[in-house]
Amino acid sequence: MTINETQDEIIEEFELFDDWEGKYEYIIDLGKKLAPFEEQFRTEDHIIKGCQSRVWLHAELNGDKVVFTADSDAIIVKGLISMLVKVLSRHTPEEIINADLYFMERVGLQQHLAQTRSNGLASMLKQMKTYALAFSALKN
Repeated sequence: MTINETQDEIIEEFELFDDWEGKYEYIIDLGKKLAPFEEQFRTEDHIIKGCQSRVWLHAELNGDKVVFTADSDAIIVKGLISMLVKVLSRHTPEEIINADLYFMERVGLQQHLAQTRSNGLASMLKQMKTYALAFSALKN
């Protein structure tokens, strides 16, 4: 599935909810379904700077695809990072670098997240693209 197909799927899922209470519950459920995060990566080196909550992100190159794993100590943030992992994981570094992530705006995250969470979401995305840039540089 392409990055845009996954984004469109998330947008469709959010459209099933009439209000933001339901959407927040859905985000929390996404966080609960996040793959387990290996304890060895729960280190300062893997913490995303710029997030109010603690968010750990690990990336590795598996063949020509970047695979992300993540975790957070805050339940909503865990759901947010799970969406980014779902959209960007298992794509090439170039696809990740060039991705236009429109799903966050389309589902209304910018308007419904506190400023600190919105900033944290931007930091998560920036870190994921930074990993992709590093992997791209390794290939060249």
